[in-house]
Amino acid sequence: MKLQAESISRQFFRTTRQSNVFLAVKEASLTLEPGKLIAVTGRSGSGKSTLLNMLSGLLAPTAGVVRLDGEDLYALDDQARSRLRNRTFGIIPQGQTGLHSLTVLENVELPWRLYGEKPPHDRALELLERMGIGHLKDAYPNELSGGEMRRLAIARALIRDPGVILADEPTGDLDDQNTQTVLSLLRQAADKGAAVLLVTHEREALPYADRIYRMNDGLLTEGDG
Repeated sequence: MKLQAESISRQFFRTTRQSNVFLAVKEASLTLEPGKLIAVTGRSGSGKSTLLNMLSGLLAPTAGVVRLDGEDLYALDDQARSRLRNRTFGIIPQGQTGLHSLTVLENVELPWRLYGEKPPHDRALELLERMGIGHLKDAYPNELSGGEMRRLAIARALIRDPGVILADEPTGDLDDQNTQTVLSLLRQAADKGAAVLLVTHEREALPYADRIYRMNDGLLTEGDG
């Protein structure tokens, strides 16, 4: 699937002495193509997460259009967009997310269970093993470390073999070995046909990318300069 951002920007309103408008992302265009991994680097607060949230259908742009295979993502109502996102997108958020009333395995299978579908149990177990937390399948999120929670989120994002993967600092809480495992999984997903966006400040992630962009003060430019 192809995900395109056409001249999107996002502003927020806040009260300061200088202005009541904060432009988090300045006019940006970006295309995520099947089989390609795009990396976006930049300092914290540069607008990377805001860009990712607009691409994922979670945050409407102030201006511009986000298209999935030519369809305007924000022309859909909230319910239709949520179903599309669950079916098509694998989103790895920056924070640690997990429903505390569900086990690790149940959390990973959640994208299938949300709309009453039967999850592929073996695939869920396989992903947990790849993430090195297979032995924790019956544990609950409050029993996990930060790094284990991050690996849970990655397994959950990949459970449906999504056509688009949007990863926001997916290796931030991980050691070197698990970082390489995650980056290899994202590269493999791209090689199998997914369109992958990796938001990162980790230099070791860049060799896995087909193209590199940089965010600086809300402005997206191509290259790692």
